[in-house]
Amino acid sequence: MKLVKSLLLGSAAGLIAVGGAQAADLPVKAKAVEYVKICSLYGAGFYYIPGTDTCIKLGGYLRADAAIHATDFNPYASGTGGAENRLSNYYYFRAREDLNIDTRTATEYGVVRTFADLTFSWTTGGYSGTGAGATGYDVISGTTSSAPGNASGGNIAGGALGVYYAFIQFAGFTMGKAVSQFSAPWTNYPANNFDGLVGNGGTVTGVTQFTYTADFGQGMTLALSAQDPTVYYQGGVVNASLATSAGIVGGSLGGSAYGGTRSPDLVAAFRADQAWGLFQASVAAHDNHVAYYGATETSGHPDDKWGWAGQLALSIKNIPTGAGDTINMSGVYTNGASFYNFQDLAPHAWSMFGGTGLAGAYQSVGFATLTDSVFIPGSGQELTTTYGFSGGYTHNWDPYWNTSLYGSYGAVRYNSTAKGFICGTAAMGALLTAGSTCNPDFNYWVIGTKTGWTPVKNLTFSADVNYSEIDTKYAGSVAYGGSTVTAKPAAIYEIKNQGTVSLLLRAQRNW
Repeated sequence: MKLVKSLLLGSAAGLIAVGGAQAADLPVKAKAVEYVKICSLYGAGFYYIPGTDTCIKLGGYLRADAAIHATDFNPYASGTGGAENRLSNYYYFRAREDLNIDTRTATEYGVVRTFADLTFSWTTGGYSGTGAGATGYDVISGTTSSAPGNASGGNIAGGALGVYYAFIQFAGFTMGKAVSQFSAPWTNYPANNFDGLVGNGGTVTGVTQFTYTADFGQGMTLALSAQDPTVYYQGGVVNASLATSAGIVGGSLGGSAYGGTRSPDLVAAFRADQAWGLFQASVAAHDNHVAYYGATETSGHPDDKWGWAGQLALSIKNIPTGAGDTINMSGVYTNGASFYNFQDLAPHAWSMFGGTGLAGAYQSVGFATLTDSVFIPGSGQELTTTYGFSGGYTHNWDPYWNTSLYGSYGAVRYNSTAKGFICGTAAMGALLTAGSTCNPDFNYWVIGTKTGWTPVKNLTFSADVNYSEIDTKYAGSVAYGGSTVTAKPAAIYEIKNQGTVSLLLRAQRNW
């Protein structure tokens, strides 16, 4: 592989040199080719870019996944997956190539580093109802086509490009898209392959930031960061007056009403990285900025309200059970900053169907919604509180086999005023049957195990199986109007906790 990289870099340098010649130039004696030289300053795999004092390293992986009873590598939570009917996919396939480019240059001010991580993925889509017995094909990016052979809607030879990281580091500063400083080093993967664990603020695909990290030596660092919360850390500022009965069962408590950007999230993280493991304490402040109560600016708006989050993370290495065995764990508390607990790849809305023993009911359903805040026209924002934890233990049986156990738990709590907004809507009144209880609080938990086999260096086959459950605090039953998208009929549905078993099979070659 080193020889291939050397030849590629040398060929590129030669092509650049040839391209610089002009058609009208007189024949001259060709210059000797400058071969790529190994750069040993920054570890294995670096080479000098010809003609410069900059070192470059190429790396990445190729991965093939099969997710059974899971969607986009999360357990089923909503949509056609949660419907548990003939529209639900039994499996999803994904093929992904990851490419990372690391460059470093020594200067009088220290090392200048750039790093980019790009992914190229193709993922199975699915079918959802369009009414009158027809269905449309949905790709992971969200486009839809009623024709399964349509090249854009069907994602034929299409796929998706992901920009995970793209940042510059210089003199202690990090500028660009990188893992949030709030995150623990393992982000949302303490010992798992599935994406959707809660109880951590992981941003494995990066978040745009401006960060200064002070290094005190002996593994002690303090990072101060301003990061863009857009999408990655926006859990929803929800206008409950816009709720519909169908939307509530589908996992929505109303209309999210974000205004434009006002303030970045402010993050501080202290980390002690030692031979025995790691300890980290992180805090974040998050501004919840609503646009308007109504359709125009004359309708008014609630004032901004700041939320916050705190996390403690601990990693213990080389524990007595075996060489290389590791325990990773984290605990999070948030108020008005829910995505620092329910990270961006985790489920945020649940609408799961199952069987029922209630007389007169068609099926059962469990539904829940995560938000940062809730309001109604004329009110202020009521912040949502969450707390949770995640952890994992990995045991190495030998140099080729390892097994892990992992789990996570997240709790969401609305205060009494927010519950009044949510439960007092006409939509909720029409949805709940007589004697039913309205309580939007919920818990979500996951427990699982993963086993990996590495027959040769950098090639791993793994299987990850877990059970997840949504524990809703609503009780009774609902008069649901049904959905053409999930093919659910209008009927009485019992409100009930719902759980699912999911399996992720993976083959991955790192290079």
